[in-house]
Amino acid sequence: MKLLVRNLSRATTEHELRTLFAEHGKVTTCNLVLDKETGQSKGFAFVEMPNDIESKSAIKALNQSTVDKSKIRVKLADA
Repeated sequence: MKLLVRNLSRATTEHELRTLFAEHGKVTTCNLVLDKETGQSKGFAFVEMPNDIESKSAIKALNQSTVDKSKIRVKLADA
């Protein structure tokens, strides 16, 4: 399942995000979206997890949780 992670702190790294989601299951890809001009985070990312049960567990556990002083939102990404 592809998950959309929004409202990330600009300081959150792709590695931190992958580690956070890996606590809930296998992560196949983690893509922090960066601004092409500045190289800074745009504040959102996509995380793919192959197991639906693990994906739903990650959504339930991480949606509205605080990461780097920002309350993140996690949901299924639109196909």
